[in-house]
Amino acid sequence: MISLSEANLNGADLNGANLSGADLLDADLRGADLIGANLSGAYLSGADLLDADLRGADLIGANLIRADLNG
Repeated sequence: MISLSEANLNGADLNGANLSGADLLDADLRGADLIGANLSGAYLSGADLLDADLRGADLIGANLIRADLNG
């Protein structure tokens, strides 16, 4: 499992990234490019996804509890 818990990925280019099952607890993903990323089963609890581009991203089974999805 990929562990990026509390990682600062603000504005990161993660276009098409395979983050399936990744631990992104409380990660800063503000403004990140997640177009077409595989986030299935990822743990995104508390992640800041403000203005992140999630077009075409696979979020099936992802834990989005407390995640900030504004913007």
